Amino acid sequence: MSRWEQLFKNVQQDFKLFLFILGVICLFRGGFIGILHEYLSESTTYKDIFMSLYYGTRLSLKSAGIITLFSFVLCTLANIVVKSPKVQNIRLGVGCFYVTILSILFQVRIPYYEQFHTVFSVFIFNTFKDDTVALFYTLVQQYHLIARLGVAFLIAVLLCWLLKFLLNTKTFQLPQFLTRNQKIAFRVSLVMSIAIFILFTRFGGSLTYGNGISWESAAKSKDEFLNEAILDDVQALYRAYSINAKLKSGKDLNITTEQILEYGNYLAGHTVQTKNIEDFLKKEAQGARIKKPRHIFLIVGESYAEWPLLPQYKDLNLANGLKSIITQSNALYIPAFLPASISTMTAVNSIVTGFPEINLSPNYQAESYKAPYATSFATQMKNLGYKTYFWYGGFSSWQRLEDFALAQGFDQFYGCSDLQNQEGNAWGSEDKYFLKAISDMIKDEEPTFHVILTTSNHPPYTVNLQNENFDGEIINSGLPGKLKSDQEWINKLGHFWYADKVLTDFVQTTYKKYPDSLFIVTGDHGDRVNLETNPPLYERYAVPLVLYGQGVTKELLPDKSAGSHIDIMPTLFELIAPAGFSYYSVGESLTTAKSLGINDQLWITPEKIGRLGSGTVEALSSEPASTEMPAMEKIKQDITAKRGIAWWRITRGKSIE
Repeated sequence: MSRWEQLFKNVQQDFKLFLFILGVICLFRGGFIGILHEYLSESTTYKDIFMSLYYGTRLSLKSAGIITLFSFVLCTLANIVVKSPKVQNIRLGVGCFYVTILSILFQVRIPYYEQFHTVFSVFIFNTFKDDTVALFYTLVQQYHLIARLGVAFLIAVLLCWLLKFLLNTKTFQLPQFLTRNQKIAFRVSLVMSIAIFILFTRFGGSLTYGNGISWESAAKSKDEFLNEAILDDVQALYRAYSINAKLKSGKDLNITTEQILEYGNYLAGHTVQTKNIEDFLKKEAQGARIKKPRHIFLIVGESYAEWPLLPQYKDLNLANGLKSIITQSNALYIPAFLPASISTMTAVNSIVTGFPEINLSPNYQAESYKAPYATSFATQMKNLGYKTYFWYGGFSSWQRLEDFALAQGFDQFYGCSDLQNQEGNAWGSEDKYFLKAISDMIKDEEPTFHVILTTSNHPPYTVNLQNENFDGEIINSGLPGKLKSDQEWINKLGHFWYADKVLTDFVQTTYKKYPDSLFIVTGDHGDRVNLETNPPLYERYAVPLVLYGQGVTKELLPDKSAGSHIDIMPTLFELIAPAGFSYYSVGESLTTAKSLGINDQLWITPEKIGRLGSGTVEALSSEPASTEMPAMEKIKQDITAKRGIAWWRITRGKSIE
């Protein structure tokens, strides 16, 4: 067999592989939409679904083309040189490997979307820094990892058999031509067809980049679920990789020395002549508004979202504890509040350092361990005379949390293994035992500041709720019809009920013991458990901010306030610090009639919430909201400046050179 005959035969085999892989990806896409069809919005039509399938197929030309390129290089081109038939086995091998990976990813993408409402976000890169043992335990217990892998391998075996059958089907023989010119014309046409095919797949069904499709331009639907369905697993992973790379390199911020000066002066509100970036963040307290508390507790509740506090969910009785605190005269509640991002560690990073989330994981950055940042919460609280403690219901090695907290100025760190009588699971202690241990260890010898991070409201949901006198009927009565008596849902929501109950017990017991205390309660993130498959942005992402204790009144902060995690620290300083006290913060105090909160994905005002980088804007409630829109350029300027300053300080240090 001549080399041209080998080429012609192998190209056909490559094309079979390409069509097979493309078909598998499209089949998985259809399965994803079918299995999770309840996530489709009510206004979505069949036309929208077909459009997503069309654009998804175009995008998946790239994903199918990747393995086809490997086959072309390793088999087709290699077979021209090495005429052994064994070379053909490589094609089957790479094809089987690819469909196995695709089968596993398909089984992973379903629970991933149910949990995070997206497909393989940038936060998957944080997985490799997480507690892998606890994570594995959770995947097995809560998300049935072993069973899902079993199904994936069964599907992969079937697909590999089908691929082998397809590759064993006959191919066309190389056409025989009578003249030399005809042979040359055919060969040129064959090579040109290969080149055009490569371009066509590379650009997603087009011969030019401008008319093609990529993950960046794939959001063609008004339905967010369908936009995620358009991305196959390979493209979704590539999206996560690309965003992660851009954020770490700072390319999306386009940071230069001149821009850092511009960002700094914007945040300072006036021109600052300096080469030290932290000088831009220096502020002076206007004078204490309440008597300086002897003890301050900042409690960050695991997955303590805003939505269970809303009136429409009152019959679920999930947050009765915190709601009872909010109604008291010495409590203040800020409902328009955002977490730093969508994960626990991003909340911790922002609260500890005072920086917004920029996907740099400061808990792993060398700069974080040289000295505390000027914006460090613990260091600045020590300047006010407080001894600082960080309490974590999990294990201290998780995400280097103990090392990070101590490096950023906390005097003491305690994880669950440092405390007595701890019961729980692979993630740590049950909140009841964890919070009791804190109560037992607190002494009234000196002013103290405590950051407390709980863990129980997190999968796997292993708290024995019956032992906590939990009656599922108090939740079941408020569930929608499709979820009534669904024990899995009752157990999930029961853990929220439990976390709220023991948190409230801790606050009330501690306040009774130390009435000169101030409690600040928030959640680390929302976006985990929602009754609605497509909840509004506010219900999906928002977390509460509650102030309770000595000196707090309903009038302590302006009526219309909005903020995020980075605003907690400056708010506290403006409440308790004497006039002229110097502090550093990227965020702003809620005492200043601040009406805008931002994080890495969203913005919020007392009436509206929107997604950055899109036109999505929603009201916080069903009540009529003002038609006036926030100045989007101002929001963009605000987040860009804050993220830019944080990126420079974490990656390059204090100096602006």
